[in-house]
Amino acid sequence: MAVVLGDVDAVLFDMDGTLVDSDAAVERAWTTWSQRYGVEAAALTALHGSPADHTVRRLLPTLGTDEVVRAAAEQLELQYDDVADVVATVGAHRAIRVLERSRTPWAVVTSADRRLAAARLGAAGIEAPVLVTVEDVSVGKPDPEGFLLAARLLAVPIGRCLVVEDSEPGLAAGRTSGAMTAALKGLDGDVRLADLHGLADLLASR
Repeated sequence: MAVVLGDVDAVLFDMDGTLVDSDAAVERAWTTWSQRYGVEAAALTALHGSPADHTVRRLLPTLGTDEVVRAAAEQLELQYDDVADVVATVGAHRAIRVLERSRTPWAVVTSADRRLAAARLGAAGIEAPVLVTVEDVSVGKPDPEGFLLAARLLAVPIGRCLVVEDSEPGLAAGRTSGAMTAALKGLDGDVRLADLHGLADLLASR
C-alpha cells in the first residue's frame, strides 16, 4: 500500500525504541532477569515490543499463571528506576513539534505499564496528550487493541492513523488494526524511516 501522508489525520507512536531511546535500560533489565531465571539473553532479541508477561510466557512456557505474573513484575521492577541514560530518539521532539504546529492529534501506545511509561517519557522530556499502556488493554501487541483504543480516544478513524513502530510485534499490531505503518530500524512498513527526522520531513511536506 502506498501511503499518502495527506491521508494521515493522527499519528500513533510506540514508545521504547521509537519515541524514547531506552534500549540500553531495557537490555540491562532483561539481562539481569534472564540470569535469575536461567534464560539465554540472546533469546530476548526477537521479543522486543511485546508486554513483559507475553515474553515471560514464551520464554518459560511451563510457568503457571501466578508465576508468570510474578516473573513479569520482577522484570518491570528492574526497569522503573533505571532511566539515567533514557533520552528522546533522534528527531522525536521535532516530529512532535510538526504535529503540534499542524494540530495533528497524536498518541503513545506502549507495551509498558503506566508507571514505566511515565518514567521514560518524563526522562525524555515528552508529554503525550493520549497515553495507552498495557494496563489499558486486555491483550497487548501484536494484538491491535491498543492502537484501536488510541484511535477511538483521538476520535480519528484507524484507517486515517499512521502507526510508527520499531518492532515486528508493534508493526503487526498496526497492520492488523487497519492503520498505515511507518517502520524504523530497517523493518518493513508502508513507510520506512531512518529516524523521526524523516517522519517530521514527510509530515511537514503535506
